[in-house]
Amino acid sequence: GLFVWHLKNTGIRRVPCQFVHLCRVANGRLVTFQYFNFLKRMYVTQYNKDLSQRAKPKSDSVASPFRELQQLDQEKKVIHKIRPISPVHQPLFETSSRNELREVKSAAETEGSVAPVRAEPKEDRQWKEMKLRLDDLPGILARLSKIKLTALVVSTASAGFAMAPVPFDLTCFLLASLGTGLASCAANSINQFFEVPFDSNMNRTKNRPLVRGQISPLLAVCFAASCGVPGIALLTLGVNPLTGGLGAFNIFLYTCCYTPMKRMSIANTWVGAVVGAIPPVMGWTAATGTLDAGALLLGGILYSWQFPHFNALSWGLREDYSRGGYCMMSVTHPGLCRRVALRHCLALIGLSTLAPVLDMTTWTFPVVSLPINLYISYLAFRFYRDADRSSSRKLFFCSLWHLPMLLLVMFTCKKSLLDKEDKGDLLGGDHGRAVEIRLP
Repeated sequence: GLFVWHLKNTGIRRVPCQFVHLCRVANGRLVTFQYFNFLKRMYVTQYNKDLSQRAKPKSDSVASPFRELQQLDQEKKVIHKIRPISPVHQPLFETSSRNELREVKSAAETEGSVAPVRAEPKEDRQWKEMKLRLDDLPGILARLSKIKLTALVVSTASAGFAMAPVPFDLTCFLLASLGTGLASCAANSINQFFEVPFDSNMNRTKNRPLVRGQISPLLAVCFAASCGVPGIALLTLGVNPLTGGLGAFNIFLYTCCYTPMKRMSIANTWVGAVVGAIPPVMGWTAATGTLDAGALLLGGILYSWQFPHFNALSWGLREDYSRGGYCMMSVTHPGLCRRVALRHCLALIGLSTLAPVLDMTTWTFPVVSLPINLYISYLAFRFYRDADRSSSRKLFFCSLWHLPMLLLVMFTCKKSLLDKEDKGDLLGGDHGRAVEIRLP
């Protein structure tokens, strides 16, 4: 009994020392978890050679449960025995080659039990160039030129022509509208040509013709040239050189300044607003041939309107713009995006008040346009306060009908030429009287 008691005491005392010694030996021999796992698998494969796995084909999910029970008895069951794992000292390339051969054999054995899958031809898995049909060409070119945006540009240019204080000339109006539309188509086509790799990353623009490969880049450039050159020539020779110069400058500003700046700085929004403000100025210069305060006022109204319109639109597309690599206020400066939209909505009220001061409209215009200007300002304030998608969506849809309504009210309250002629005659008469008084 004393001998057993002595062995127990010495064994308990030596347990910590033995544990430390075992850890040192393990560290010296680099015993890892992977090595123990390898030994376990070797033991299982050597002493349990009856282990096997069953490969059963996947049943059809459409078939009824009664058919599945009938098919289970008819299916062939293929059993594959697990072979011993190769030793540690075997080269890596030999083990990988044997594993590949084993997988090929197992796949060949299961072909009899599993229904063969139809191999897709290699030609079907490769990218193919889409064939262009002549019936689809007008629609493709319309999407390439952004026909809706072009229609908006032409309508604002027409509003500038109609607000000019000169008699209406139908021929000049048609030439100015056609030239402005062609210049807009050219600018939009060049813009899409430059932004193909970035548009492919955005959900909003991934279905554009150049991104999908519906037309070649060469055809897009030729279409832009065939629109831009006749458009500028028509504005320069058919209307006046000032309008043609503004059209050429607008194409340059949109394609060479605004388009690359979209990935560099948030200042692209202000440059883009200038691009949108030039068409009504072109309409005014097409009618009058001069660039005066009335043209600048129309351009200022379009300039301020674009900020609530675009900032509200970009707020719901922040993920798309960040994925495409565009530097927008809604992505990098969300607070500034909301403040700028609110400021320019309030600026529309002041610009509407300047119209009768510049003798473009009667004083009825600021009064009648005040409700719609206050409403869009209210929605801009809610967008500034809430900063959510609901408020931005309401502001965007309001901007779609706000601009046509404002221009229509402005045209309705336009001063007639008879009033201006009468006022000019009165001023001329007073001037004559003053001259007559001075002569004696």
